[in-house]
Amino acid sequence: MVTTLGRAKINLTLDILGLRDDGYHEIATVMQSLALADTLTFTRQEEGITLTVDLPGLEADERNLAHRAAALIMKECGLRGGVHIAIAKRIPVAAGLAGGSADAAATLRGMNELYALGLSDDRLCVLGAQLGSDIPFALMGGTVLATGRGEIMQALPDFPATHVVLAKPPVAVSTPWAYRSYDAHPPGFHPDNAAFLEALERGDRMRCAELVCNVLEPVTEAAHPVIADYRARMRAHGALCAMMSGSGPTVFGLFADEHAAVEAVETFRRETDAEICLTHTAGRYGE
Repeated sequence: MVTTLGRAKINLTLDILGLRDDGYHEIATVMQSLALADTLTFTRQEEGITLTVDLPGLEADERNLAHRAAALIMKECGLRGGVHIAIAKRIPVAAGLAGGSADAAATLRGMNELYALGLSDDRLCVLGAQLGSDIPFALMGGTVLATGRGEIMQALPDFPATHVVLAKPPVAVSTPWAYRSYDAHPPGFHPDNAAFLEALERGDRMRCAELVCNVLEPVTEAAHPVIADYRARMRAHGALCAMMSGSGPTVFGLFADEHAAVEAVETFRRETDAEICLTHTAGRYGE
């Protein structure tokens, strides 16, 4: 039996550079791991893949990325045995936090350990990229500049330890819809990734907070004004910055002060119907 974690992520910056020939978008994004994580437990069985999830309504078959990751690594390595995967979900689903990708990455790590396959991190990332653009980052973790369609990664200095409040409104956002909407009406601004990386190198959290930027935010916010409301609430409670993660709809606030973060969580729970999590930034997986 092997147990491992699949950590959530936020995008501290997200830029879209254009549409690629393969139909994906060329992006440049600074991604950050969070301590918030799903827990996955892997148990050998004679054959096949079985999956249980403690969240009612979430797929527990071939549609689940963890199931697909297990099938991929079994095929690639010619495994004769099977596996049972039990997932304890803590990352909100369909939230822009890469929960599915986190579970797939944890599955690749877990299967590698369970069957002593000896696959390198680079090889696991190559396998992960076949399933989803965020999976290589979920395998690496920490603070990363991701380019291409998200699979080309440059490890960065760790973002300074920071409390993070996550607020997911009760709305659904389709990632393909968000990108199509961006293509139709791109905003007239882009993140300054170079300046962000310079500030990060200096460990200047305040300057990094000033430079957070997501070009998909106005697209999703136009359809779901609650995102603007949540950002304003975060700032009113002392957040260094507040922004939507990925294609949304989750809004995150970065807090230097834990007391202020706790107060923000209490207020959101009292005054909104958001799904709320209090967590903090995390370093590279295994460190």
